[in-house]
Amino acid sequence: MKHLYYLVSQLPSFSSSADSNNKLPITTEYFKDLCQRFMSPEDAETASKLSLEPPRVKESTGSVFLDTWYQQERKLRFALAQLRALKMKKDAKDIPATTEAEIVQAARTATGMDSPLSAEQYLNEYRLSVLDKIAPLDNFSVDAVFNYGLRLMLCERMHKFNKDEGLASYRKIYDEILGENK
Repeated sequence: MKHLYYLVSQLPSFSSSADSNNKLPITTEYFKDLCQRFMSPEDAETASKLSLEPPRVKESTGSVFLDTWYQQERKLRFALAQLRALKMKKDAKDIPATTEAEIVQAARTATGMDSPLSAEQYLNEYRLSVLDKIAPLDNFSVDAVFNYGLRLMLCERMHKFNKDEGLASYRKIYDEILGENK
């Protein structure tokens, strides 16, 4: 097993709380650059391809941790798609069924929320809890670095959500639809 003491020691800690006022200490781009410098070429390539959106069809990444994460995320996305299709009275036969109760419950809770922002925040917390459950025990392993990268990406994504900017964007789009450009 590869140990990445030097790389992990350079990764600053950060809070994954929903408070978007806390600035993250590094960006995903900087994280991936560090991986390029301190990981093997194969592992650095895998790190450069880290994504919050898993491939629709299962592909092996070479990491049991990443494969598990992508499988859980894929199931969550399928469950969300099924529930949203049902809500809109659309056919969901092309969407694979998800039978894991915890994932289905998380999807039901999120789709039942009135606020899309609240639903996204809830799903973000759920995703972080999944990462907690599957996190590797060795904090200096390749999988620990991948875990850090995914957490960083989730937090960066949540920092992009801003209530005031979202409301302004909504109003702009709504006014354009009504033809009331100002």
